Amino acid sequence: MRELAAAIDHLAIEDVSEIPRVQLAEQLIELHWQMARLQAQIARRTGVRLP
Repeated sequence: MRELAAAIDHLAIEDVSEIPRVQLAEQLIELHWQMARLQAQIARRTGVRLP
């Protein structure tokens, strides 16, 4: 959870116009995977299962 918050905070303070597009895409993909991992953890802990 801390990693996800740190990644969001990091992206929030950056001026995206100064970030190379490839690096920005890599950061967004990593953020997506962190969010997916967090959702999976929440589902496991709460007993929620996808159909």
